Amino acid sequence: MTMKKLGLVTIGQAPRMDVGPIFQKYVGGRAEIMQAGVLDGMTKAEAEAAFSPEKGDYVLTSKLVTGESVVMSREKIAPVLQRKLHELEEAGCNPIVVLCTGTFEGLAANNALLIEPDVILRSTLSAMLKNKRLGVIVPLLEQQDALEDEWGSLVDAVYAAASPYAEGETELIRAAKELADQNVDAILMDCMGYVEASKAVVEAYANLPVILSNALLAKIVSELY
Repeated sequence: MTMKKLGLVTIGQAPRMDVGPIFQKYVGGRAEIMQAGVLDGMTKAEAEAAFSPEKGDYVLTSKLVTGESVVMSREKIAPVLQRKLHELEEAGCNPIVVLCTGTFEGLAANNALLIEPDVILRSTLSAMLKNKRLGVIVPLLEQQDALEDEWGSLVDAVYAAASPYAEGETELIRAAKELADQNVDAILMDCMGYVEASKAVVEAYANLPVILSNALLAKIVSELY
């Protein structure tokens, strides 16, 4: 019997050695995991030249295999992301998961099940945390306005910024304390770049339930196998 293939497409470079192991933890042994990335084969300078955001663009961030982070425009990377989705589908992947919690309009697969984290996270957490206050940690403060549009009608959300790619724990600790001081009931780490060690830091300093977006998604996806 041929093993099923799970496709993971990142807006950064593949393989993602931070997120990949989380999916391996919950899906490994039941599916072959294949990865592809928007920035595959590019240097940081090349990525910035091609995808740096313009004024008014929806801003995203991801990382290269070197560990360097890159800030990008959703509008500029969307066509490349779509092409990478088709490449994974042609390689036999089904389902295919977008490794980004940002919102993309118009992404599509021909026949494979396409899993977009923003849809799953918002529907799941708005149901779980109805009438509660959600603290949301994001990589960049510039993302707050877009997120307020996305979360505003679903839950009472407040925001703090901490890059998942920064060295040390200083930003995470500050964000955890900021949100705890605003009397939130739970905290969402709203980027695929946060890992279990990041969650542990926030839990320790906020003393609140913390939801790791990639782990929640991986657990849900695991039910397909």
